Amino acid sequence: MRKNIKYKYYPIIFFIVFTLIWETISRLGVFPPFILPSPSSIILSLITNFTSMQYDILITLYEALTGFIIAIILSVVIAVAMDSIIGFKKTIYPVLIISQTIPIIIVAPLFIIWFGYGYAPKIIIVTLICFFPITISLLQGLIAVDKELIDLLRSMGSSKFQIYKFVKIPSAMPGFFSGLKIAATYSIMGATIGEWVGGKSGLGVYMIRAKQAFETDRVFAAIIIIVILSILLLKIIEFAEKKNMPWLKISDEYYIEQ
Repeated sequence: MRKNIKYKYYPIIFFIVFTLIWETISRLGVFPPFILPSPSSIILSLITNFTSMQYDILITLYEALTGFIIAIILSVVIAVAMDSIIGFKKTIYPVLIISQTIPIIIVAPLFIIWFGYGYAPKIIIVTLICFFPITISLLQGLIAVDKELIDLLRSMGSSKFQIYKFVKIPSAMPGFFSGLKIAATYSIMGATIGEWVGGKSGLGVYMIRAKQAFETDRVFAAIIIIVILSILLLKIIEFAEKKNMPWLKISDEYYIEQ
């Protein structure tokens, strides 16, 4: 128990040491401020410019959450369809794999051309980025279900809906939430990439304007906001995971005691 608590401090200690080294290098003038601003100046910039960033934060958050929710809905529908219809899986699965070989930064300009500079292209980009990890994780969870349990339910006259409700969906939940956590960290990034390529507002646009003005501290401030939003979204998913899978808490307590 004490050893586990001690290990939790290691990342904090590393972060503090890293920040102090960075601050020292910046204070000594090894690099000019527009190349590497000090952590203190970045925090000051974040505090002073937060009010002007609020609108851009809300826009990026809206695009990320909308695309993320759409990706979840599509992933559940398509994963269940691939699990229950063999022909559908044989057709769609290779397409999913091929789609991941195409860098999103390449197709993003096409979405801007097709759908303009509004919310739509950014939401599509977030959906495409989040769709794959959720779909594959959920599909693998559905496939890995114990076949004997399925045969038992079938012998008792259970319908396909009942098999999914009582066996497949609960068994696939760990994989599903793993995919959600991966996708959650990508969602804010996907929205920002879309704003980089073309947009009127959002953190990506804010960073481009700050970069063009050589205000690197504002760029780092926007990065901090992106990191915070991604972590908050990840924590929300972890909270939902513990609520829907309470046995994970029991398992964690067992390993801590060991």
